[in-house]
Amino acid sequence: MDALPGKHRFFYDSTSATGAGDAITFATNFYVANKSGYDLGDKDLAVILCLRHWSTPFAWTDEMWAKYGAPISERIKFVDPKTQAPPVVNVYRKKDYGMQLPNRGTTLDVLIDRGVHFAVCDMATRAYSGVIAGKLSLKADEVYAELKSNSIPNCHYVSAGIVAVNRAQERGYALAWMG
Repeated sequence: MDALPGKHRFFYDSTSATGAGDAITFATNFYVANKSGYDLGDKDLAVILCLRHWSTPFAWTDEMWAKYGAPISERIKFVDPKTQAPPVVNVYRKKDYGMQLPNRGTTLDVLIDRGVHFAVCDMATRAYSGVIAGKLSLKADEVYAELKSNSIPNCHYVSAGIVAVNRAQERGYALAWMG
């Protein structure tokens, strides 16, 4: 957190599938409004988006959603708005959902390109590994290793998302809870 460039620090705390999409939108707004209102560039901002609790799976690649989408979908009570079925891709990395999702077509990759970092809840990742392993008769440790090695860029696993919320505040980040 301390190493990120940028005087203006913001930490978006998402805890649900919808909250992850809202966090993408608000983080994008933060960049756009700082540019248009204050002529600040991306390097002037330090932005962290926390993916914890029910939003944790959005830190994982399409390959993980294709493989484990059904148990993830069941756990977080989220379906692909196009198919009304468990997602087989990380929907927040796809542009073509537009207004069907709260991120309004802005993707995680747009934020990655701007320099946003992601605090990913390791505690939740371990819990999802256990759920997936139980549903599919796999070994939780192997699923856990696979999920972590198939994460979106700029991810940093933290012991628990709530701990990252606390540490961000201690380091001067403004906080917005996205639900």
